[in-house]
Amino acid sequence: MPWRVRKGDLVAVISGNDRGKRGRVLRVLPAAESGGAGRVVVEGVNVRFKHLRRSQQNPKGGRVRREMPIHLSKVMPVDGETSKPTRVGTAVVDGRRQRVGRRTGKPIGKPTEGSARAGKKE
Repeated sequence: MPWRVRKGDLVAVISGNDRGKRGRVLRVLPAAESGGAGRVVVEGVNVRFKHLRRSQQNPKGGRVRREMPIHLSKVMPVDGETSKPTRVGTAVVDGRRQRVGRRTGKPIGKPTEGSARAGKKE
């Protein structure tokens, strides 16, 4: 089953402190890696300070602002045509199963370069 949200997608935050913000997905953390719940890191959302210890690379130490993961259920992909958040379904388009927006029925994004089906031409 294709993922509802992929790296590089434009998403809108639908709940929580950052509700209403939009940003690109920087990373997707599957449930196995994120302690039992799928999470995503979104650019400019859930920004926290990470305190750095002194080291040879960073002799002063300091604080760095970092985006932290949020739960996958708190984001929705943004439809390219209507520019509104949309639910995601799947459909066969041009002989391939792709993600489609429920709002318009149009494909969302393109198949990723690394996927097995992306390189096939029919």
